[in-house]
Amino acid sequence: MRAYLKGYAEILADVSATGRRMTRDEIESRRALGEQAADHGHTLRTLVRAHLRATREGWPPPPRHPDSLLAAVEQAVDAFAEGYERAQRLAVRQEEAARREFIDDLLYGRSDLGRLAERAERFGLVLSRAHAVAVAEGPDAYDDTDPVTRRVESALITRFGDRNILLTTKNGQLVCIAPGDDRDVLLHFAKQAHAATDGSRVAIGRPRTGAGGVVHSYEEALNSLQLAERLGLDDPVVHAADLLVYPVLARDRQAMADLVLGALGPLRSARGGAEPLLRTLQVYFDAGCTAAEAARRLSLSVRALTYRLERIHQLTGANPADPMHRYTLQTAVIGARLLGWPEQEI
Repeated sequence: MRAYLKGYAEILADVSATGRRMTRDEIESRRALGEQAADHGHTLRTLVRAHLRATREGWPPPPRHPDSLLAAVEQAVDAFAEGYERAQRLAVRQEEAARREFIDDLLYGRSDLGRLAERAERFGLVLSRAHAVAVAEGPDAYDDTDPVTRRVESALITRFGDRNILLTTKNGQLVCIAPGDDRDVLLHFAKQAHAATDGSRVAIGRPRTGAGGVVHSYEEALNSLQLAERLGLDDPVVHAADLLVYPVLARDRQAMADLVLGALGPLRSARGGAEPLLRTLQVYFDAGCTAAEAARRLSLSVRALTYRLERIHQLTGANPADPMHRYTLQTAVIGARLLGWPEQEI
């Protein structure tokens, strides 16, 4: 600790004898010592206590210029603390930059995988294990300093500790990376993110192993958010594992477009266009083809819903209530949502 008090006693003795002020070089030397102390991990409280002890030990009996001496003590300690805080701010910025660089490399699959695994351990991730990624998208864009991010992070730490969890933000979305065998972490993240953002939607990717697995799980979560938006899903939490069929359906875009236009194209001739009847079909299928429940969800009478279903039958030649026709219509409805029809031409 004496190394960080170098020259301090001499300065006080000279100020006490002459009543002079500290020089610019002396003040800068205090700042430099403060930076060195911070870099070596000493606490500011301990260092201030050491300065006070040195002041007491070097206090002349009595000082010739007590006011000047007290002013020098204050100025020296203040300069030392300023240097200490400056070094700490720099260290925090460097740590944040390193963390952000690591997250970018991890989620985009950049950098050497071996080196990435080494860097991951610094941030609490063991990439040899399986990890799953959850992504929350709210009404606003969030960054690492946002109160929403801090609130969700605090809730996770309070319940689970660090437990190899990494919470961050990317492109305005909240991102949580957690061990793939700890499902409760991501479900709790989803609950907290939904509450903190006034109704965000959260998508959870499947667990994958390795650094590349994190990328795949992250991309699955992003794609699931997009699918949920296109399909008009109401669930606040969607799981990539539950949506695997939709990418398969959309893989052959031309075939899907032919099905949509062939099965649902005639709905465009209805009064009001295709959208109201398309929405009716979607809700009817989501309700398990139960007319009363579908009518309730659409705020219609059962009679009005039945009329719409009959109108769909008349226009398309396919009866939604007939099991033989139902699969074709339901697949076409899903395809329409995936392709953005009828808002977009296909």
